[in-house]
Amino acid sequence: MEKGPIFVAGLERSGTSLLYALLASHPNVAMTRRTNMWTHFYGQYGDLGDDRNLDRCIDVMMQYKRLVKLDPDEARLRREFRSGAPTYARLFALLEQQHADRIGRPRWGDKSLHTERYAEPILDGYPGARILHMMRDPRDRFASSLTRWEVRRGGVGAGTAEWLSSAHLARTNRARFPDQYMVVRYEALATHPERTIREICEFIGEPYAAEMLRMDGAQRFRDQGSNSSYGAREAGVISTDSIGRFSDVLSARQIAFIHAVADDEMRALGYEVFPVALSHTERVLFGVRDLPLELLRLVAWRTRHSVRNRTGRPVPDYRLVPRHAAA
Repeated sequence: MEKGPIFVAGLERSGTSLLYALLASHPNVAMTRRTNMWTHFYGQYGDLGDDRNLDRCIDVMMQYKRLVKLDPDEARLRREFRSGAPTYARLFALLEQQHADRIGRPRWGDKSLHTERYAEPILDGYPGARILHMMRDPRDRFASSLTRWEVRRGGVGAGTAEWLSSAHLARTNRARFPDQYMVVRYEALATHPERTIREICEFIGEPYAAEMLRMDGAQRFRDQGSNSSYGAREAGVISTDSIGRFSDVLSARQIAFIHAVADDEMRALGYEVFPVALSHTERVLFGVRDLPLELLRLVAWRTRHSVRNRTGRPVPDYRLVPRHAAA
């Protein structure tokens, strides 16, 4: 098996950082986190064989806060890129390889949200790549986001639309690329970490390494309590007490909405859908107010998402720093 890069895909609050920490602790793997290069740079600057386009692309990359943290060698990046095919996949790989070389590991990987949207060009660009797509119960994911941020833009309608999009890609990408695409349920990883990590290592073609469970390769994540939004945790402990926590956080009407629109995808991924008890007043409110409002929010999210798929998702200005500051 050709060993290409490893990508961790999925939504926020789905366990992507936990999987990142475990992989970053493998002695053969150099992981980067939240570079979002495929989201913010892929195809955004036209043909990179044109030096003007390449200059514009690299100039923004060198100002992008999350790449600045990697301390890239711009001169080396330009020199090496000009010696081969002028593709975005190759440009991203050269930058990632610098990080891998710096920490002395033979294989690189990246954890960025929504990477599942780019499965086809990623697997075309890196024939030996493996994509690990994290999925989590949509109720727990939405509850976790509310616990973390208190207010969720677009409410449960937008949150469910985002989950449905990712769930659809999880199933379709796995069907299209069965040897290179693995869906990992957060619940399995948190409940049976060693068993699940062994399965992941077999999939990516690396030997299981017990030190992965210590998460030494992601000390900040490990020391902050690892994988839960619900208060402090002992460093390095993989907690399961966030599983099923949604019933303590979400209202019955929020849960009912998720069930109403996500039933099929939830069942396809092994998540139980059960009847929600609503009083007569709650049923009226759900039918008259909640359902139409949240459906409108769901459609609004999908419309916005469709537009951005066509127009691109450039780096937001607030994530850029001046070139002199980056240096």
